[in-house]
Amino acid sequence: MDSLAAAPGTGPATSPLPVLRAWTSFASFASLPTNRAVVMGILNCTPDSFSDGGEYNSVDTAIAHGLRMYYGGADIIDVGGESTRPGAQDVDELEEQRRILPVIETLAKAGALVSVDTRHASTAALALDAGAGLINDVSGTHVHPDMIALIAERGVPYVLMHSRGDSRSMDSLTQYADVVEDVVRELSEVRERFYAAGVKPEQLILDPGIGFSKNAEQNWELLANLDQVVAMGNRVLVGTSRKRFLGSLLTTAGKAAAPKERDDATSATTALAAAQGIWGVRVHDVAASLDAAKVAARQLQGKANRSARLAAAAQDAQ
Repeated sequence: MDSLAAAPGTGPATSPLPVLRAWTSFASFASLPTNRAVVMGILNCTPDSFSDGGEYNSVDTAIAHGLRMYYGGADIIDVGGESTRPGAQDVDELEEQRRILPVIETLAKAGALVSVDTRHASTAALALDAGAGLINDVSGTHVHPDMIALIAERGVPYVLMHSRGDSRSMDSLTQYADVVEDVVRELSEVRERFYAAGVKPEQLILDPGIGFSKNAEQNWELLANLDQVVAMGNRVLVGTSRKRFLGSLLTTAGKAAAPKERDDATSATTALAAAQGIWGVRVHDVAASLDAAKVAARQLQGKANRSARLAAAAQDAQ
């Protein structure tokens, strides 16, 4: 892998962190792979995220883990400084920025394409200045006008995720007439606010918001009908990694599987989602989902090859 940093544990880089070499430019969104689903690695710089809160709660440990994911094949590193798990408390913007900005700057200089996971326009702007290449925002129907204005001004890619309420209220907002149709409609309504501000369709990446204001059955219905979100015409990102509905599925002796015991199930959902034509997945275990994305891409290619062969045979027969 081309990089501007020495891989941890190789050559002269014997410390937990690599020695960064001189750099000339940040990674480009345009350089992402187009022959398979993109894999976005999750980097929680928080003490309270549901799966790995506290593990990467210092700048050094966060950078080290981000580089491990990058050298392990992650196409994007998604850096967040505020937990969005159900019941999580809001984080002051200055604290959020303290947690993530040094991490973003270092990873970007190492050659990684970095996404910033934030609800705050001020944090998003500083993250872009530090080298982030896209914004991932879980605000959903409550997206702030300042964020819309920022995306229009900067012209950067933006993940528009479906959600209702906030981390403290979203579990009580799961009433849908039809979860698939309602998610598509509500995403469309918020999307129009971005378009009205001058944001281009190619900037927007839609996320159906698995686990955000949805119960387990609704999550499964969305996963089974991702083609309807894809049909909206924008890129689609899906995040199932280690979420509660997978833990419930994997219950043994009345006990749900712990978050880190859900990675195999997560990679299965990666393959299923990628086979429906989504653009990318957001995961904790990069290697497993990268393999799953490659398998799904090869299956889709096999289907396309057969269709092309049959079409050519029919034309020759005329």
